[in-house]
Amino acid sequence: MSPYLKLAALLFVPALFAGCSENPPADDHEEHGAAEAEEERGPHRGRMLRDGNFAVEVTIFEDGVEPEFHIYAYRDDKPVAPQHVQLSVDLIRLGGKVDRFAFMPKDDFLRGGGVVKEPHSFDVKVKAVEGGRTHNWTYASYEGRTTIAADAARAGGVRSERAGPASIAELIDMSGRIEITPEGKADVRARLPGQILSMTGELGQVVRRGQTLLRVESSHSLQTYTVTAPISGTIVEKNANVGDMTGDRALFVIADPTKLHAEFFVYPRDAERVRVGQKVALRSLSGAARLTGAVEAILPTADLASQTLLAHVHLPESAAGQFRPGMGVEGAFAVAETQAPLAVRTKAIQRFRDFDVVYAKVGNSYEVRMLELGRKTPEWTEVLGGLEPGTEYVTDGAFLIRADIDKSGASHDH
Repeated sequence: MSPYLKLAALLFVPALFAGCSENPPADDHEEHGAAEAEEERGPHRGRMLRDGNFAVEVTIFEDGVEPEFHIYAYRDDKPVAPQHVQLSVDLIRLGGKVDRFAFMPKDDFLRGGGVVKEPHSFDVKVKAVEGGRTHNWTYASYEGRTTIAADAARAGGVRSERAGPASIAELIDMSGRIEITPEGKADVRARLPGQILSMTGELGQVVRRGQTLLRVESSHSLQTYTVTAPISGTIVEKNANVGDMTGDRALFVIADPTKLHAEFFVYPRDAERVRVGQKVALRSLSGAARLTGAVEAILPTADLASQTLLAHVHLPESAAGQFRPGMGVEGAFAVAETQAPLAVRTKAIQRFRDFDVVYAKVGNSYEVRMLELGRKTPEWTEVLGGLEPGTEYVTDGAFLIRADIDKSGASHDH
């Protein structure tokens, strides 16, 4: 069974989870609203927190503004003037960081000072003072968070690393084809004109260097001599038969399929930026075959029709297992490289609501981090905001974390 199937099976075993619901059991501190199975909603669709005949309605307002707290106070379910209430809110985030909010009266509500940053996932402490009485509530409000046992995560191939600086390459994409190098191809010709008496070489035959391919009777001396293979490889052309006169044409063409390079068509707008030695990430048109090479030569002569130059990218002999002569390929040329202060692996990035995210890991818990992104390559993506340097995040198996979060139903709901 594959690692991904193993995790998919394990995720349905409750005993393996430390918890993956929106509202896990709260500690019993005789505080109000912490253990309600289904929270009450108020007139503004916010969460109602009650203590006797006093209550507050907690909302996060984000209509045309950055998310901010709007909290409404009630006594006996009737509005209380906001200037009669002193209020504070602490948001305890995964990992222990605390965001504290003070409130000022505005219109008919108390407005929090500051932005409620994404993700809106935290343990909440609310303190209200009115009429000489103090009221305290705690509750959990999670989104994009789940907890998975370490064994289950390992079985599913979930891997993580810490976010930090990385080299980000500026890439130019080009199209090309795989060709045999000049030294990987040879014409087989007769040394002296004459008649072909016998031929052992056949089209498609694999031959070794020095192997006899045909015998020729010289027209001048009437003596017989042999013609051998100048290189090892495969016979890709046969241009004569027994009884033919040799002439000066190539009787066979031999190609060594391990001697390959990629030829890319460089347009004038990119010609000044492509240099010998630059790294190139090659991929087949299907995307199944991939490897990294380097520019070995740029031919100075432009094609008359397209005005393109040819850039040759060296391929190792092992490339013959993935690429064949004549195949179309695409290449990403690294024409410049800069250091990004903070980056994550591109494969780690997932979609969550309308955001690009990675999943931060704290212990056995995983939670979304909404990212502001910069430059991007197939390997690395620059992070401009939304993630702290040094954060441990999921690099492999992220889509399985997303699937478990979707299953748990932890949603963006205030």
